[in-house]
Amino acid sequence: MQIPHDTLMSFVVLAFVLGLRHGMDADHLATIDGFTRINFAAGRTRLARLCGLLFSLGHGAVVCVVAVVIGLLVKHAELPAWLDGVGAWISISFLLLLGVLNLRGALFTPAGEMVSPVGFKGRWLGGLAKAGHPALVTLVGALFAVSFDTLSQAALFSVAAAHFGGAFYALLLALVFMSGMIITDMLNGLWISKLLRRADEKAYVASRIMGFTVATLSLVVAGLGMSGRMLPQFAAWQEKSELTIGLAVVGVVAVSFLFTRHMRRRVAA
Repeated sequence: MQIPHDTLMSFVVLAFVLGLRHGMDADHLATIDGFTRINFAAGRTRLARLCGLLFSLGHGAVVCVVAVVIGLLVKHAELPAWLDGVGAWISISFLLLLGVLNLRGALFTPAGEMVSPVGFKGRWLGGLAKAGHPALVTLVGALFAVSFDTLSQAALFSVAAAHFGGAFYALLLALVFMSGMIITDMLNGLWISKLLRRADEKAYVASRIMGFTVATLSLVVAGLGMSGRMLPQFAAWQEKSELTIGLAVVGVVAVSFLFTRHMRRRVAA
């Protein structure tokens, strides 16, 4: 089968951007933040820096396996219409709640404390949420992938890949998605480790700015999702602009990082 190169590349780029954006999920940030703090406090500084990478490796591995399995089982398939609608509203609901909770944390955390991202999934894992071994951190990342939104994402890769030849291309898209997620999750772990090493006024300012950023992104993405569901004309625009929207989300986070560096220098001066 002759693969349209431009079409395949557009899917690859979109999968990478979706991976970058998925790594900024508030649940990811909150869990990696928790792992990093726990291991840093226990003196496991090297593991603390690697928590984001290990978490995303476990998470991405499940996405890859599911994408390949579905790709092998189906050659030409489409997701049922109800799956798209239910998945969208579940994601919107969680994003709204996470946005409000993270905004509350950024506004009401005392001035002398660092703002911690708020998530849900990490609270359901009991003792695993305090993992102090690399394998356990990776396992938690894998368990996070066993969720409606992540599994539906893997299924979408398989359905898209069916037009190119099946399981191999499903794996390709999943790996590209995983690479984008690794970048953001790994940077988050390194970022938290750096803030914990400083533990001064500059770190408090930086964490507050990032707290506002996480809250704002959650609320904006939820708002886009709601408008797309309620306004058909807006949904068509979003479908055509999904890559642009994803890049804009990544850009906002990048600008936020640069702004926190600027603020830290001002505070130091």
